Amino acid sequence: MSELGGRTFLVTGANTGIGKETARGLAGRGARVVIAGRSEEKSRAAIREIADDTGNTDLDYVPLDLGDLASVRAAAATFLAAGEPLHVLVNNAGLAGKRGITASGFELAFGTNHVGTFLLTELLREHIVASGPGRIVNVASTAHFQAKGIDWEAVRRPSVTRTALREYAVSKLANVLHARELGRRLEGTGVTTYSLHPGAIASDVWREVPPGLRQVLKVFMKDTAQGARTTLHCATSPDLAGETGRYYDDRRKKKPSATVTDELAAELWERSEAWVAV
Repeated sequence: MSELGGRTFLVTGANTGIGKETARGLAGRGARVVIAGRSEEKSRAAIREIADDTGNTDLDYVPLDLGDLASVRAAAATFLAAGEPLHVLVNNAGLAGKRGITASGFELAFGTNHVGTFLLTELLREHIVASGPGRIVNVASTAHFQAKGIDWEAVRRPSVTRTALREYAVSKLANVLHARELGRRLEGTGVTTYSLHPGAIASDVWREVPPGLRQVLKVFMKDTAQGARTTLHCATSPDLAGETGRYYDDRRKKKPSATVTDELAAELWERSEAWVAV
């Protein structure tokens, strides 16, 4: 049996960028990979490309729009109805640099990158534990260092900054806090959690940033294959099996922002539970 044979991974936002490279890396090692994303056309194209590239045809698609909590519930129900195990959830999908508000009434980056991700994770959490040992991996960002806290009122309103990058930083802080508190809550279950910075990557996460600024940013960025390395490390490395709730950068454990505290993680969790009414 190949290295990851018999293991099922669900990767959000895997029809492009880092997510697609993550799915490719997992499929290349024999895993079953389910891609969850908004565009069926792009996801099916990614599946064909990955199958052709790796020879692994054990790939599937689930529709998912993280900005719409009804879509998140439907995606989880669709996966669970298939009756297959889930060993690793990779919360990769995200957006940056677009202003607005989600269908479910949250600031666009926060609602997509955190609230939808939180709900999906909660809906699948017991199943991951039952399938275990397992892992839950949040693709965060070093941008979380720029966020000095979470304004609980602002996350329920449309973005206010011109580039929405300050809001993006808050959403990435939430990803780190979520993995930390989730790790604490899952202690002893056989399921471990991770958050990570993939590196400054030229990926579709920047698709909404104004074109001129986007081109300047991408000059200094790594490619998506490099960007998937830390995600794959957190999702599969035996060396990390005993670690949980930690933050990683360049495949190494790193101290997160001083804003990442147990107290803020617990408060975010409580508010998130109320927002999604799990």
